[in-house]
Amino acid sequence: MPLKISISGVRGTVPDSLTPEIALDLAKAFGTYLGGGKVVVGTDSRATSEFIKGIVFSGLLATGCKVIDLGIAPTPTVGIMTRELAAAGGIVITASHNPLPWNGLKFMRSDGIFLNQEQANKFLAIYEQKKFKPAPAGGVSSNNKALDIHIAKALKASNPLAIKLRRLKVAVDACNGAGSIILPRFLEKLGCKVIAINCNPKLPFPHPPEPTAENLSELVELVKAKKADVGFAMDSDADRLAVVSDAGEAVGEEATLALVTKFVIGKKIHLNSKKKIVVINLSTTKAIDDICQANGARVIRTKVGEVNVSEELKSVKALIGGEGNGGVIYPKVGYNRDAITGAGLILSLLAFSGKKLSRLVEELPHYEMIKTKIECASLEQANAYLEKVKARFAGSDLILTEGIKVVLPDAWVHIRPSNTEPIIRLIAEGTTKAKAAALIERATA
Repeated sequence: MPLKISISGVRGTVPDSLTPEIALDLAKAFGTYLGGGKVVVGTDSRATSEFIKGIVFSGLLATGCKVIDLGIAPTPTVGIMTRELAAAGGIVITASHNPLPWNGLKFMRSDGIFLNQEQANKFLAIYEQKKFKPAPAGGVSSNNKALDIHIAKALKASNPLAIKLRRLKVAVDACNGAGSIILPRFLEKLGCKVIAINCNPKLPFPHPPEPTAENLSELVELVKAKKADVGFAMDSDADRLAVVSDAGEAVGEEATLALVTKFVIGKKIHLNSKKKIVVINLSTTKAIDDICQANGARVIRTKVGEVNVSEELKSVKALIGGEGNGGVIYPKVGYNRDAITGAGLILSLLAFSGKKLSRLVEELPHYEMIKTKIECASLEQANAYLEKVKARFAGSDLILTEGIKVVLPDAWVHIRPSNTEPIIRLIAEGTTKAKAAALIERATA
């Protein structure tokens, strides 16, 4: 597969497209872009991550950076530590939900947020022109407190006493990824009885790392067998959280942010409506809009891409936000999608409501979503396809902020080129599955 360079970072297959030479040059470019200084580095648990890390260290050291090695650490942990240590930036070595043999690099600025488009363009110009600035090396040091610091912040954002009183039984599937240690430890501190599977980062992924329903069958069976109150699953870098209810149902990634949003804004009943703001992307479920409307909160939608949501969250001082792929961003902890904090907030909702998760899911506004994709070899091909779609939906309410989003009274479809793969993504949602399917069919006819 070709190297994919986008606002979400760099991803490729190792060693075919993400070669040692490319990884080295990317690290040199980032060190040059930052002008030296401290750089926090964490990895997911892929076998190739340690190999790439050594190369990245070399590139950073060659450009005068002081490297702080977190070892295997979730993406949100790297963001937190970048701020805590007043670092110039951070690098996460991960391909997130992509399967093996993919790996990649995500680049953070000093506030722990990923580079935005303008910043990424400047960084990539250095990479492409190979204008690296050599400087005396700053050395490498390790930091073994990162997980504990993240846990402390997530505990403060949750409601430990109320959760402990519920004595919840929680099943966990970390896909042997970067969240394998931190999530069970966090849940134990909340007084939960933890039943963990696939929580050994030294072992390979037991199933594809994307936490979609088809990959959660083992967790579903575990929840049923152990009669757990909830099951949590994460992707390889622990920024996305999927939930399995007490009924043994994988409730879908969109439900994660909906549940958390309902809890957070529901607790702010007396807050001025102008300050009750939720930030999500264009492809996130309309259930969020309905929840916010019922609670006097305002929704702001951004382009897809974590940095777009994060920057807007920070700018407008929103209460909560994220992306519908299971990505919860809670400013009280950090500005990255964070499965650990998301789990704490869902447990807080369970504790305060006194209800079963299956009941809470039933109470969410009901929509049916279909996600699909089509192969796309080039940007030119993608643009030509979007023009055809625009013609097909002429006269409809179109949002052109990113790709094309067609909005109807009871359904919508969003068509856009992927930030991470050579594909066009199509996401449709309607009050029934038939309405969503009809929009997909019309968009792909």
